[in-house]
Amino acid sequence: MKHFFITATILLLITTSLVASPNFQKMLEDIDRQSNFDNKDFSSQVTMIHEDPEEGIDKTVLRQFRRDRDDMFVILLQSPEVKKGQGYLRAEENLWFYDPESRKFSHSSMKENFQGSEAKNSDFRMWTYSKDYTVESWADGKLGNFDVWILDLKATHNEVTYPYKKFWITKNENLLLKTEDYSLNKRLMRTSLFLSYTKSGDTYIPNKIIFIDELIKGKKTQITFEDISTMPIPNSVFTKAYIERVSR
Repeated sequence: MKHFFITATILLLITTSLVASPNFQKMLEDIDRQSNFDNKDFSSQVTMIHEDPEEGIDKTVLRQFRRDRDDMFVILLQSPEVKKGQGYLRAEENLWFYDPESRKFSHSSMKENFQGSEAKNSDFRMWTYSKDYTVESWADGKLGNFDVWILDLKATHNEVTYPYKKFWITKNENLLLKTEDYSLNKRLMRTSLFLSYTKSGDTYIPNKIIFIDELIKGKKTQITFEDISTMPIPNSVFTKAYIERVSR
């Protein structure tokens, strides 16, 4: 009877564990699916407030256009005046930066910081976490008043901006609330806080994000997305010719 009780207890614990542990790779797929616009275009006005303990506070306003089904985006800087006319084009797996002064395009990297802020160029493209990462470990926890899953992720290839990540995901809607980005030697580089979302159809759009530099105390960037639209965008927008024309 004692042996039977121990065996039954072990089986109960295993069964409970299996029931309590969801499919986390599918969870990443759900996060990608509900945050991307596979069948629609996306555009928004973006305001960036960058805080630096040495250089002070500066504000950048830009216009963003995205076409997720082709993994393309265009970014046009509108202010400050010194940056007006600068632009970015992501197309055919390349990222180009346009300088209106030289009237030339130069190749850029998705891993680079965007305009010296704590945001990366890759933060403006569609999310592909389910393809880029696998779940190494997980925990059950809370973040503020939210019940969350805490996932430790490892990159599946070296083209990602960060090889390791940690996610805090709401249990009810699979929304990202917080992420931590780590270097190859697992040093914490950046923390991202997703403060609010807006919903468009079945898509959840994070409309206010704070990126915190974990290497330099006091450096952070807040990004706010406004005037969000899912109306079709002309094909001509996603070209170098368009950026050159509107930057004149």
